[in-house]
Amino acid sequence: MHLSQRIGRIEPSITLALDARAKALRAAGRDVVNMAVGEPDFAAPQVARRAAIELIESGDVKYTPAAGMPSLRDAIASHLERTRGGSWSRAEVTVCHSAKTALSSTLGCLVEDGDEVLVPLPAWASYFDQVRLTGANPVLVPSHRDAQGFHPDLEGLRAALTPKTRGLMINTPNNPSGSVWSREEVDGIAEFALEHGLWVLSDEIYGELIYDGGTLASPSSHPDARRCTLVVDGASKAFAMTGYRMGYVAGPEELTSAVATMQSQANGSPNKVGQVAWEAALRDVPGELEEVRARFVARRDHILAGLEALGLETPRPRGAFYAFPNVARFLDERGSVGFCEDLLESQLLTLVPGVAFGLDDHVRLSYATDMASIDAALERLGAFLETR
Repeated sequence: MHLSQRIGRIEPSITLALDARAKALRAAGRDVVNMAVGEPDFAAPQVARRAAIELIESGDVKYTPAAGMPSLRDAIASHLERTRGGSWSRAEVTVCHSAKTALSSTLGCLVEDGDEVLVPLPAWASYFDQVRLTGANPVLVPSHRDAQGFHPDLEGLRAALTPKTRGLMINTPNNPSGSVWSREEVDGIAEFALEHGLWVLSDEIYGELIYDGGTLASPSSHPDARRCTLVVDGASKAFAMTGYRMGYVAGPEELTSAVATMQSQANGSPNKVGQVAWEAALRDVPGELEEVRARFVARRDHILAGLEALGLETPRPRGAFYAFPNVARFLDERGSVGFCEDLLESQLLTLVPGVAFGLDDHVRLSYATDMASIDAALERLGAFLETR
C-alpha cells in the first residue's frame, strides 16, 4: 500500500505518546495525576443538557444543512455582536464539527501547496500539522516575552514574510501560556495583515475565559480588518462541551460558504444534538460563565503560588486554563520531552513538553481540574525537581 506524501508530512504527537504511557500506567493500577488535558472537569451547562435530552427523546435527530442549523447560526451571529461588536449575519457563520475542524477546513479553503502561514510562538501544536496537511508550510515566529506572558513581535513577523506568505494564525487567550493580547497588540496584527494583503485566522476558543478584568480583543473588531479576519470559536472550553464537538468559523461570506461546501463532502452536516444543545447554552449567556471564570481564577492563583514556591518562573495567565513555567535549568540534552518522560516514570505526573508548542524550555500544566489534583501535581513536581 502506498501512503500519500501528505501524511508523511505529519509528525507523531508527543502528547499522545505520553498520554498512551500514562494510560498504560493507570491501567496497571498506578496513581497517575494528569495535568496534560485541556478539558474542563465540570459538566456542560444544565440548559444544554436538557435541550439535548429533549431533542433525543423527540426522535427528531435528522440531518441539518451543511453550514449548520439556521437558528444556531443566528445565535452565533448574536453572540459575535455581543462579544466582538459590529453587525454579524447568519451568512457569515458556518457551524463545524468542532473548532479544530473549523481551523482545518478554513485552512483548506485558503492555502495551496507551497504557501506559507505565519504562526507566532508559543502556539497549539495542532496548528503546525494542520497547515502541513494542506500542503502549505508553517513559519514559526518567536514572540516577545515578559512576566505577563508572550506578546506578538511585529518586526519578527515582518522579517519572516516571503512572496509565499498568505496569512497568519493567532490565538488569544493563548494555549499554552494563558497570555492575553491587548487591543493595541491585536490592532497591530490587523494592520500588519492589511498592509501586506494577508488573512488572519484568529482562534478565539478561550475568548470567554479572560480574567483580571480583561476583555477579548479580536482582529474582527478592527474597523478595516473584518474583511480579512476569520474567527474560529466553539463550545468545548468555556461551556465544557468537549464531547459535543461543536465549533464555527465566522468571516466573509465567500469563505464561510466555501467551508460549508467542503464540509458537505468531507463530513456532511454537523451533529444535530450538539447544535441544539449549544444553541440553548448560547441563548442563556452569560448563564453559568461567571461562576466558571471564578473557579478558574481560584485555581490559577493556587497553581501560580505553588510554582513560585518551587522557584519556577511562570508568565501570569490572564486567560484560558494553562500555566507554562520555564524549566530550562532542569533540562538535559533530551529537552522538555525527556523532562516529561522522566517526570511521568518517577512521579506518575503527566505534563505537556513545551517543544510541542514551539518552546522547548517550558512545560504546560492544565488547571482545568480540581484543587486536590493541583496540589498532588505540585507536590510531585517539587519532589522531581529536587532530583534534577
